[in-house]
Amino acid sequence: MSRIEREIKHGKKILEDAEFFWGWGTPAGKERMRRRAELLIEHGNLKEGAIVLELGCGTGLYTQEIEKSGAAVVPIDISVDLLRKARQRVLGAYYINTDAHCLPFADSSFNAVVGVSILHHLDMKNVLRESVRVLRSGGRFIFTEPNMMNPQILVQKNVPFIKRLLGDSPDETAFWKWSLRREITAVGFKVIRIVPFDFLHPWIPKPLITAIDKAGRLAEKVPLLRELAGSLLIVAEKA
Repeated sequence: MSRIEREIKHGKKILEDAEFFWGWGTPAGKERMRRRAELLIEHGNLKEGAIVLELGCGTGLYTQEIEKSGAAVVPIDISVDLLRKARQRVLGAYYINTDAHCLPFADSSFNAVVGVSILHHLDMKNVLRESVRVLRSGGRFIFTEPNMMNPQILVQKNVPFIKRLLGDSPDETAFWKWSLRREITAVGFKVIRIVPFDFLHPWIPKPLITAIDKAGRLAEKVPLLRELAGSLLIVAEKA
């Protein structure tokens, strides 16, 4: 069974509780989702007139948020089952069932390529090459992905029993920011920033969200400590 086949199978397995497994359905998870959507819009300069490709749109949570920017969104996913749910959430969006490793779009089609927690499921070299190809000159590549420096993520992505217990797909991983920078620059991107962020865990109880989020944002400014944050913000630009 290929990597893509395993990801499709995983999509079927988590279909009914996908947002639970992804951590977006809790009160803290919704705060995390809003922050990530804001980062995509801000760093991608997403606005009316922009055309943005969203990789791994899943059930359409971020499609819904990105559309609020006024940009035209083209959301894709490999899973027909997840796309069926996405179409129910964002009516009229032009969802496409396709593979991010081999995009069915012409060169220089998009102002931005974006996504949340999707690259760590994929073959990075192929996805990066395709992303560079479909971006216009000066186009932005903006993603948020799990940070391998975070202790929980380090265990979760590398201990098979824990991986299965927490609902991860067999092939998913996380990223070390220094090796990720090398991969991104190797295909012709100019890296703008790769920075750790977010200490707000999706299972934080609602009464504690504000306090922990504030403390976490302060921790993001502390050298060394910020390296342990849960996610990486990745912003690159096509020359």
